[in-house]
Amino acid sequence: MRRHGVATGTGMRSMASMLAALLSACQVGPTYHAPPLPTGAEAPLVPLDSAAESATTPPDAWWHLYDDARLDALVQEALQANQTLAAADANLAAARAVVSAVHANRYPSTAITAGGIYGRDATTDEILELGGHAPVNTWLFEDVIESAYEIDLFGRVHRSIEAANARSDAVAAARDSVRVVVAADTARSFAAICALGEQIDVARRSVDVVAQQARIAERRHEAGANSVFDVTRAQALEAQVSAAVPTLEGQRRAALFELTAVLGRTPAAAPHELEDCKTPPRLSVAIPVGDGAALIRRRPDVRQAERQLAVATAEIGVATADLYPSIRLVGLYGGAASEISQLDTSIGRTWGIGPSVSWSFPNMAGPRARVRQAKATQAAALASFDGVVLTALKEVEQSLSLYGAALANAQALSDARDRIHKAFAIATAEFGAGSVSNLDLLTTEQSLVALDAAVAAADAALIQDQIAVFKALGGGWRAASAGVAAAGLTHGLFDGLL
Repeated sequence: MRRHGVATGTGMRSMASMLAALLSACQVGPTYHAPPLPTGAEAPLVPLDSAAESATTPPDAWWHLYDDARLDALVQEALQANQTLAAADANLAAARAVVSAVHANRYPSTAITAGGIYGRDATTDEILELGGHAPVNTWLFEDVIESAYEIDLFGRVHRSIEAANARSDAVAAARDSVRVVVAADTARSFAAICALGEQIDVARRSVDVVAQQARIAERRHEAGANSVFDVTRAQALEAQVSAAVPTLEGQRRAALFELTAVLGRTPAAAPHELEDCKTPPRLSVAIPVGDGAALIRRRPDVRQAERQLAVATAEIGVATADLYPSIRLVGLYGGAASEISQLDTSIGRTWGIGPSVSWSFPNMAGPRARVRQAKATQAAALASFDGVVLTALKEVEQSLSLYGAALANAQALSDARDRIHKAFAIATAEFGAGSVSNLDLLTTEQSLVALDAAVAAADAALIQDQIAVFKALGGGWRAASAGVAAAGLTHGLFDGLL
């Protein structure tokens, strides 16, 4: 008996496997395969500046490279409280609910009907008339349970599930793109606050320098050593340099409120303590950028485009299945009678089982048009995928180019600033000895103020360009997206992604 049971179980499993294989073979529409990448997409990025960049793969939480506890805390808060990200999470929950609903089509649908109606029934009246009786008003009671199951012979249900799963994956990728933006915007705003703090500090020191020179010009004029023109010119420079401070302070407040919004706070809860920051975060290592293959696997927008292509491919199968009959197995059981007491007796009992076939034939113009539409949509999705890949590569190369230029600019300005400080010290000493004119001293002073401001502005631009590189590299979404693997993203282009 035991051997017979094992054999029977094995036979049932074999029959189920054969049935599944048969149904799979009947599925219409193309089977999805990940598209090939544009030629050269997986090649290394352009030659890197070894002094500023490395070919190692960047970490997902790239902001940790700045080793700034305040930045780490701000990014963590933003990823938990940002409202745009909350909306993206809600969209993902909605997409997953749709997946559950579509999966339910794999199983029989059941409906229960119970009720009573008083009046005339056309069928009953016809029977009475055939027997020579006049139609009468009567009660009709029923309690029926009906079940229907679609035999997915041509894969309509299967392709619908494929499309829903891929669409949910695309929404998840869109949510991850929002996470990338939120992390980058948080770092941008924080860096802007600190960089503007540095610029304000530099501007105030410059005001002190030119104010001191203006006082010296006033004292020399009182001693008869120079003219009113020299005094007025020195005072004008002081006013000019002082005018930069309010503008910078306004920009810092604007950056503070921008950060406040990213954090999901109201302006009343702005983190004003950050206004004490006067040094923008700095990298302690060269920027790790990886290669083209790693970039494509990491960018959520590339993954989103690939999943949208999978949706479009599955939709071809759904549209093609509409060209063929829809077959359902229907069964019902219950009672229908003119008296409630008869519902559970042989008089009122009703039941039935059998197939139901529906087919829009011979006019197939509508279904065929939908197939053509689905194929055109797939072609557009494929072109869009290639475009997203090329855009991702372009953005990284552009950000690296701008960062390299900003790095060289900052270094050159820093060297010039060091030299002008030496020149100003020399000019000040020689002016006291009478070997340098007041105009030469003033010109050197103006250059010193301008270069100090330019270096501070270059530092601000440099950190923004660094963050732009990290944003283009597409990091910042994996840590809180462990559910992506469960959602079925580790296939096709993205094998081994997580």
